[in-house]
Amino acid sequence: MLDLSKTPLAQLSLQEDARPKMPPIAGATDVDRRKGKHLAAIHRHYLSEMAQIAQVLERIKAGDEPPEALSQIVLHSDMRKNFEVVGTICGHQCRVLTMHHNIEEHSMFPALAAKGNSALTAVVEKLRAEHLIVHELLKRLEAAGSTLTQTPSDAHFRDATEVFFKLRRVVISHFGYEETELEEAIGLYLDGL
Repeated sequence: MLDLSKTPLAQLSLQEDARPKMPPIAGATDVDRRKGKHLAAIHRHYLSEMAQIAQVLERIKAGDEPPEALSQIVLHSDMRKNFEVVGTICGHQCRVLTMHHNIEEHSMFPALAAKGNSALTAVVEKLRAEHLIVHELLKRLEAAGSTLTQTPSDAHFRDATEVFFKLRRVVISHFGYEETELEEAIGLYLDGL
């Protein structure tokens, strides 16, 4: 497995311009494409959670009192408590995305590679390579969240938010690529999710 632990945050890139494209699959129907769109629905749930976390981080960063809708996440405006909550949220996000990618890696991707063609195999391999970037960012976020929880400071808060927002950008791009390129294959070869 590729060790990305020493790669600077700014250099952790999906290399989007190197993404192979999946041509239309002969025989895929609108029904297959609709079945394949279920992955996008799953992704929307994760992205919604990330958007909520981003809002919390931005409110804390601005020094604002959290609005009533966020009061269950950020229990009160005491900065130490906010730092602890951010650390917990970061840990939760790491667990959720890791579980999602493990399902893809151990179930969906092998099934697609076994039934697909060389173009599909190339897309699956690129997605696996992108998972390495996502997982490195998840490890860094978990570490930054833990550090922030144990030793709250403005610097540790900045570190955690920088990693989180990088992870968010990467995940949005990765999910979009995955949804677009695998839509027909998921519906046709896996009968949806």
